[in-house]
Amino acid sequence: MSFPTTRVTLHTPTDLLAAVPYLLGFHPADSVVVVGLSGTRVVFTARADLPPPEVPPDQALALADQLGEVLAGQRVDVALIIGYGEGAAVTRAVFPLRDALRGYGVSVGEMLRTDGGRYWSYLCGSVQCCPAEGTPYDATGTEVAAAATYAGQVALPDRAALERSLTPVEGAEREAMERATERAARDLAADVADKADTDQEADRGDRADAAGDRRRDGLRVLALAVRRYVDGGRLTDDELARLTLLLVRIDVRDLCWARITIAGDQLDAHLELWRDVTRRARADLVAAPATLLGYAAWRAGNGALAWIAVQRALEANPAYSLAQLLGEALDRALPPSLLDERPAPQRRRRRRRGRPARTG
Repeated sequence: MSFPTTRVTLHTPTDLLAAVPYLLGFHPADSVVVVGLSGTRVVFTARADLPPPEVPPDQALALADQLGEVLAGQRVDVALIIGYGEGAAVTRAVFPLRDALRGYGVSVGEMLRTDGGRYWSYLCGSVQCCPAEGTPYDATGTEVAAAATYAGQVALPDRAALERSLTPVEGAEREAMERATERAARDLAADVADKADTDQEADRGDRADAAGDRRRDGLRVLALAVRRYVDGGRLTDDELARLTLLLVRIDVRDLCWARITIAGDQLDAHLELWRDVTRRARADLVAAPATLLGYAAWRAGNGALAWIAVQRALEANPAYSLAQLLGEALDRALPPSLLDERPAPQRRRRRRRGRPARTG
């Protein structure tokens, strides 16, 4: 598996268990996780809740089949299955998943259950290396954990903590952002008025394109923002407010999307930027930055954060079509490269009866 600054190899079950929280962005519990490999490279990670005991067997089989279809669609060679939780609940989830993966032509390289700092392998029958009481492990001392820490990767305690990382600011900070957004709206309106006055006096051939001016303004603010977050800083209230208002223009938002596509080693800065903008933006302006955060998280391989960001966007504006499109891509576990060029034509998401398990 790869972190931004290094590459590590998963040699042991402990290495695998150490890697999963960083692949997901949080420590899973009562979950089944599948890590898909192409050769020796991790190409996909999916997580789903363990089916509760009252769920009929056919529904548990349906979940397994959905996960199997998702993994097969990623063209993985080998799948590693890890169940987090009590023995019976994990067992009734992992074996149908193993069978489903094999049915899709994906081999299973390991099947683990972990609970209480111990793990058990379903594929190992040796009491010497896989005792009945489980094998104790400490993920904190692994090369994986060290590499993740060095690369600045964080694994939050649980999925709820990941959701809380996007909690909107409140109190005095919220009031300050409301005032900043009002100021930014007045400034932008004044800019438009000044430009209109200038255009009335200018020759037709010398008139600047107002839309082009707004795009250039958006690019200037975005470049400033990315540099600020690369350096560990953040936007002021007035800077952030102006950016959120510029994002109302579809062409400015799409330019930001394109910059995420080519972000390279600045992708982490984009993640922090759009996370911060999503938390601080005025409620009616959240949909665009939350969608951009979802796209950045998707490209970074953080499916859980991508889903949460899409949910925030659709809570702010249920009709926001780019968030719907991104949600559909996440639903189908499509690779981000499909949207490399630009956001595809806007269309409503199609709801399906059997939604595949979300990748987080």
